[in-house]
Amino acid sequence: MRNYVNELQSVVERSTPALLTLSEADSARHPASGRWSPREVLGHLIDSASNNHQRFVRAQFQDDLVFPGYEQDAWVRVQQYQESPWADLVALWRAFNLHLARVMAVVPEPVRARVHKRHNLDEIAWQIVAPGEPTTLDYFMGDYVDHLKHHLRQILGSG
Repeated sequence: MRNYVNELQSVVERSTPALLTLSEADSARHPASGRWSPREVLGHLIDSASNNHQRFVRAQFQDDLVFPGYEQDAWVRVQQYQESPWADLVALWRAFNLHLARVMAVVPEPVRARVHKRHNLDEIAWQIVAPGEPTTLDYFMGDYVDHLKHHLRQILGSG
């Protein structure tokens, strides 16, 4: 199985100083009309951590991988990430993801590897899984890390 816990910790620790090099002005700049600014992208990643934290914990007490979704654009808008101080967002993103890495690390392997046919990863995963196709919490946790890395590339570039 993929070691996404170490990968998440490494990406967070490596990206934090790079994120902090962005100025307040640069972090607020929209790359194009209708596109999120770096502040809004990082806010979205905070929301993703919040929602997936609950999902990863709840998965240990239920027989499926069916979880509520959330309105991503609305969450970013109502929390006003665009007006939030950049350093505060980076600190919250870092702390939340390091906590999430700890949560992932303590999920027992049989729980992570249990195969589920009932899920809604076709609705909530970044790389979707077709309805009825078997999947695992392990897959979903790795998908979370891939989603995070995708959005960090939007902010920091491909490096």
